[in-house]
Amino acid sequence: MRISLITGANKGIGFEVARQLGGLGEQKVLVGARNEERGRKAAAALRAEGVDAAYVHVDVTDAAGLERAAKRMEREYGRLDALVNNAGIAILDWNLRPGRVPLDVVRRTYETNVVGVIAVTDAMLPLLRRSAAGRIVNVSSRLGSLTVTSDLASPVSRVNLLAYNSSKAALNAVTVAYAKELAETPIKVNSVNPGFCDTDMASDLIAAMGAGRGVRTPAEGARAAVTAATLPDDGPTGSFFGDEGPVPW
Repeated sequence: MRISLITGANKGIGFEVARQLGGLGEQKVLVGARNEERGRKAAAALRAEGVDAAYVHVDVTDAAGLERAAKRMEREYGRLDALVNNAGIAILDWNLRPGRVPLDVVRRTYETNVVGVIAVTDAMLPLLRRSAAGRIVNVSSRLGSLTVTSDLASPVSRVNLLAYNSSKAALNAVTVAYAKELAETPIKVNSVNPGFCDTDMASDLIAAMGAGRGVRTPAEGARAAVTAATLPDDGPTGSFFGDEGPVPW
Protein backbone atom coordinates (compact mmCIF):
# COMPACT_ATOMS: atom_id res chain seq x y z
CA MET A 1 0.00 0.00 0.00
CA ARG A 2 1.24 3.49 -0.89
CA ILE A 3 0.94 6.35 1.60
CA SER A 4 0.14 9.75 0.08
CA LEU A 5 -0.21 13.15 1.75
CA ILE A 6 -2.06 15.93 -0.08
CA THR A 7 -1.98 19.42 1.42
CA GLY A 8 -5.04 21.62 1.06
CA ALA A 9 -7.08 18.46 0.41
CA ASN A 10 -10.33 19.46 2.08
CA LYS A 11 -11.74 20.93 -1.16
CA GLY A 12 -11.14 21.73 -4.81
CA ILE A 13 -8.22 20.22 -6.68
CA GLY A 14 -6.65 18.79 -3.52
CA PHE A 15 -9.80 16.87 -2.63
CA GLU A 16 -10.00 15.50 -6.17
CA VAL A 17 -6.36 14.41 -6.05
CA ALA A 18 -7.14 12.50 -2.85
CA ARG A 19 -10.24 10.98 -4.39
CA GLN A 20 -8.48 9.90 -7.59
CA LEU A 21 -5.45 8.50 -5.79
CA GLY A 22 -7.70 6.61 -3.41
CA GLY A 23 -9.69 5.25 -6.33
CA LEU A 24 -6.56 3.54 -7.65
CA GLY A 25 -6.66 1.06 -4.77
CA GLU A 26 -3.85 0.07 -2.43
CA GLN A 27 -3.59 3.70 -1.34
CA LYS A 28 -3.75 5.30 2.09
CA VAL A 29 -4.70 8.91 1.44
CA LEU A 30 -3.85 11.50 4.08
CA VAL A 31 -6.05 14.58 3.81
CA GLY A 32 -3.87 17.51 4.85
CA ALA A 33 -5.82 20.58 5.94
CA ARG A 34 -5.35 23.37 8.46
CA ASN A 35 -9.04 23.50 9.42
CA GLU A 36 -9.74 20.36 11.46
CA GLU A 37 -13.51 20.36 10.96
CA ARG A 38 -13.23 20.68 7.18
CA GLY A 39 -10.37 18.20 6.99
CA ARG A 40 -12.21 15.55 8.97
CA LYS A 41 -15.37 16.13 6.94
CA ALA A 42 -13.42 15.68 3.69
CA ALA A 43 -11.78 12.49 4.94
CA ALA A 44 -15.17 11.14 6.02
CA ALA A 45 -16.63 11.94 2.60
CA LEU A 46 -13.81 10.03 0.93
CA ARG A 47 -14.25 7.05 3.23
CA ALA A 48 -17.95 7.02 2.34
CA GLU A 49 -16.84 6.50 -1.27
CA GLY A 50 -14.61 3.60 -0.30
CA VAL A 51 -11.33 5.51 -0.12
CA ASP A 52 -8.92 4.64 2.71
CA ALA A 53 -8.55 8.21 3.98
CA ALA A 54 -7.49 9.90 7.21
CA TYR A 55 -7.17 13.52 8.28
CA VAL A 56 -3.79 15.05 9.16
CA HIS A 57 -3.54 18.60 10.50
CA VAL A 58 -1.28 20.51 8.10
CA ASP A 59 -0.79 24.26 8.21
CA VAL A 60 2.05 25.01 5.82
CA THR A 61 2.93 28.19 7.75
CA ASP A 62 3.31 26.36 11.10
CA ALA A 63 6.73 24.70 11.27
CA ALA A 64 6.15 23.16 14.71
CA GLY A 65 2.82 21.74 13.54
CA LEU A 66 4.49 20.22 10.49
CA GLU A 67 7.03 18.46 12.71
CA ARG A 68 4.21 17.07 14.84
CA ALA A 69 2.44 15.83 11.72
CA ALA A 70 5.61 14.15 10.45
CA LYS A 71 6.18 12.43 13.81
CA ARG A 72 2.59 11.16 13.84
CA MET A 73 2.97 9.82 10.32
CA GLU A 74 6.24 8.15 11.25
CA ARG A 75 4.58 6.41 14.19
CA GLU A 76 1.53 5.31 12.24
CA TYR A 77 2.90 4.57 8.76
CA GLY A 78 6.69 4.58 8.94
CA ARG A 79 7.18 6.26 5.58
CA LEU A 80 5.60 8.50 2.94
CA ASP A 81 5.41 7.51 -0.72
CA ALA A 82 3.94 10.68 -2.25
CA LEU A 83 3.69 14.30 -1.17
CA VAL A 84 1.40 16.54 -3.18
CA ASN A 85 2.04 20.18 -2.30
CA ASN A 86 -1.34 21.52 -3.34
CA ALA A 87 -2.11 24.11 -0.65
CA GLY A 88 -1.84 27.63 -2.00
CA ILE A 89 -3.40 31.05 -1.95
CA ALA A 90 -4.19 33.68 -4.55
CA ILE A 91 -4.79 37.18 -3.22
CA LEU A 92 -6.18 38.51 -6.46
CA ASP A 93 -4.33 41.73 -7.14
CA TRP A 94 -5.31 41.75 -10.82
CA ASN A 95 -6.91 45.19 -10.50
CA LEU A 96 -3.56 46.64 -9.42
CA ARG A 97 -0.55 47.34 -11.57
CA PRO A 98 2.56 45.51 -10.29
CA GLY A 99 4.02 48.75 -8.96
CA ARG A 100 0.99 49.24 -6.70
CA VAL A 101 0.57 45.79 -5.18
CA PRO A 102 0.95 46.04 -1.38
CA LEU A 103 4.09 44.32 -0.14
CA ASP A 104 1.99 42.52 2.47
CA VAL A 105 0.13 40.76 -0.34
CA VAL A 106 3.42 39.58 -1.80
CA ARG A 107 4.74 38.40 1.57
CA ARG A 108 1.56 36.49 2.45
CA THR A 109 1.46 34.83 -0.96
CA TYR A 110 5.08 33.71 -0.79
CA GLU A 111 4.70 32.51 2.80
CA THR A 112 2.18 29.90 1.64
CA ASN A 113 3.03 29.24 -2.01
CA VAL A 114 6.82 29.10 -1.70
CA VAL A 115 8.08 29.03 1.89
CA GLY A 116 5.20 26.76 2.90
CA VAL A 117 6.06 24.23 0.21
CA ILE A 118 9.69 24.19 1.31
CA ALA A 119 8.65 23.76 4.95
CA VAL A 120 6.33 20.83 4.20
CA THR A 121 8.86 19.17 1.91
CA ASP A 122 11.66 19.45 4.45
CA ALA A 123 9.45 18.08 7.23
CA MET A 124 8.35 15.10 5.13
CA LEU A 125 11.62 14.37 3.32
CA PRO A 126 12.94 11.88 5.92
CA LEU A 127 9.75 9.85 5.46
CA LEU A 128 9.95 10.10 1.67
CA ARG A 129 13.53 8.81 1.76
CA ARG A 130 12.17 5.60 3.31
CA SER A 131 9.97 4.97 0.26
CA ALA A 132 11.10 2.71 -2.57
CA ALA A 133 9.55 5.18 -5.01
CA GLY A 134 9.02 8.58 -3.39
CA ARG A 135 7.25 11.29 -5.35
CA ILE A 136 7.03 15.03 -4.66
CA VAL A 137 4.44 16.93 -6.67
CA ASN A 138 4.25 20.74 -6.61
CA VAL A 139 0.98 22.10 -7.94
CA SER A 140 2.04 25.09 -10.00
CA SER A 141 0.36 27.01 -12.84
CA ARG A 142 0.98 28.20 -16.38
CA LEU A 143 0.98 31.63 -14.75
CA GLY A 144 4.34 30.62 -13.28
CA SER A 145 5.80 29.96 -16.72
CA LEU A 146 8.08 32.82 -17.77
CA THR A 147 7.86 31.58 -21.35
CA VAL A 148 4.07 31.66 -21.43
CA THR A 149 3.48 34.86 -19.46
CA SER A 150 6.06 36.81 -21.48
CA ASP A 151 4.42 35.78 -24.77
CA LEU A 152 2.15 38.72 -25.55
CA ALA A 153 0.30 36.62 -28.11
CA SER A 154 -0.86 34.28 -25.34
CA PRO A 155 -4.11 35.11 -23.52
CA VAL A 156 -2.41 33.92 -20.33
CA SER A 157 -0.04 36.91 -20.51
CA ARG A 158 -2.99 39.23 -19.79
CA VAL A 159 -3.28 37.78 -16.28
CA ASN A 160 -0.52 39.92 -14.75
CA LEU A 161 -0.73 38.96 -11.08
CA LEU A 162 2.53 40.10 -9.52
CA ALA A 163 2.34 38.12 -6.28
CA TYR A 164 0.68 34.94 -7.53
CA ASN A 165 2.50 34.59 -10.85
CA SER A 166 5.92 35.24 -9.38
CA SER A 167 5.24 32.85 -6.48
CA LYS A 168 4.48 30.04 -8.93
CA ALA A 169 7.62 30.86 -10.92
CA ALA A 170 9.55 30.64 -7.65
CA LEU A 171 7.82 27.34 -6.89
CA ASN A 172 9.04 25.98 -10.22
CA ALA A 173 12.57 26.96 -9.23
CA VAL A 174 12.05 25.11 -5.93
CA THR A 175 11.03 22.03 -7.93
CA VAL A 176 14.23 22.14 -9.97
CA ALA A 177 16.37 22.61 -6.86
CA TYR A 178 14.93 19.58 -5.05
CA ALA A 179 15.01 17.45 -8.21
CA LYS A 180 18.74 18.15 -8.53
CA GLU A 181 19.34 17.48 -4.84
CA LEU A 182 17.50 14.14 -5.01
CA ALA A 183 18.66 13.05 -8.46
CA GLU A 184 20.64 10.11 -7.10
CA THR A 185 17.69 8.80 -5.07
CA PRO A 186 14.44 7.06 -6.11
CA ILE A 187 12.54 10.30 -5.32
CA LYS A 188 11.13 12.22 -8.28
CA VAL A 189 10.17 15.89 -8.00
CA ASN A 190 7.93 17.61 -10.55
CA SER A 191 5.72 20.66 -11.03
CA VAL A 192 2.28 20.19 -12.53
CA ASN A 193 -0.15 22.54 -14.21
CA PRO A 194 -3.79 21.80 -13.33
CA GLY A 195 -5.11 24.33 -15.84
CA PHE A 196 -7.67 27.06 -15.23
CA CYS A 197 -10.09 25.30 -12.87
CA ASP A 198 -13.40 26.34 -11.33
CA THR A 199 -12.35 26.44 -7.69
CA ASP A 200 -13.03 28.81 -4.79
CA MET A 201 -9.62 30.38 -5.36
CA ALA A 202 -10.34 31.17 -8.98
CA SER A 203 -13.99 32.24 -8.72
CA ASP A 204 -13.33 36.00 -8.81
CA LEU A 205 -10.91 35.65 -11.70
CA ILE A 206 -13.36 33.46 -13.62
CA ALA A 207 -16.04 36.13 -13.21
CA ALA A 208 -13.66 38.85 -14.36
CA MET A 209 -12.51 36.94 -17.44
CA GLY A 210 -15.88 35.52 -18.42
CA ALA A 211 -17.43 32.52 -16.68
CA GLY A 212 -17.12 29.21 -18.44
CA ARG A 213 -14.43 30.29 -20.93
CA GLY A 214 -11.88 27.51 -20.93
CA VAL A 215 -12.65 26.56 -17.34
CA ARG A 216 -11.87 23.01 -16.22
CA THR A 217 -13.38 21.05 -13.37
CA PRO A 218 -11.34 20.31 -10.24
CA ALA A 219 -11.43 16.63 -11.24
CA GLU A 220 -9.78 17.50 -14.56
CA GLY A 221 -7.28 19.73 -12.80
CA ALA A 222 -6.28 16.90 -10.47
CA ARG A 223 -5.23 14.50 -13.20
CA ALA A 224 -1.69 15.79 -13.74
CA ALA A 225 -0.94 15.67 -10.01
CA VAL A 226 -2.20 12.09 -9.78
CA THR A 227 0.02 11.14 -12.73
CA ALA A 228 3.06 12.77 -11.11
CA ALA A 229 2.34 11.11 -7.76
CA THR A 230 2.29 7.66 -9.37
CA LEU A 231 5.09 7.95 -11.94
CA PRO A 232 6.92 4.73 -12.82
CA ASP A 233 10.63 4.34 -12.10
CA ASP A 234 11.54 5.61 -15.58
CA GLY A 235 9.32 8.70 -15.27
CA PRO A 236 10.64 12.27 -15.42
CA THR A 237 12.01 14.36 -12.59
CA GLY A 238 12.63 18.10 -12.54
CA SER A 239 9.88 18.59 -15.12
CA PHE A 240 6.82 20.81 -15.53
CA PHE A 241 3.78 19.27 -17.21
CA GLY A 242 0.01 19.07 -17.39
CA ASP A 243 -2.24 16.30 -18.59
CA GLU A 244 -1.86 17.69 -22.11
CA GLY A 245 1.93 17.49 -22.08
CA PRO A 246 5.00 19.52 -21.08
CA VAL A 247 4.68 23.16 -20.00
CA PRO A 248 7.65 25.46 -20.77
CA TRP A 249 9.48 26.99 -17.83
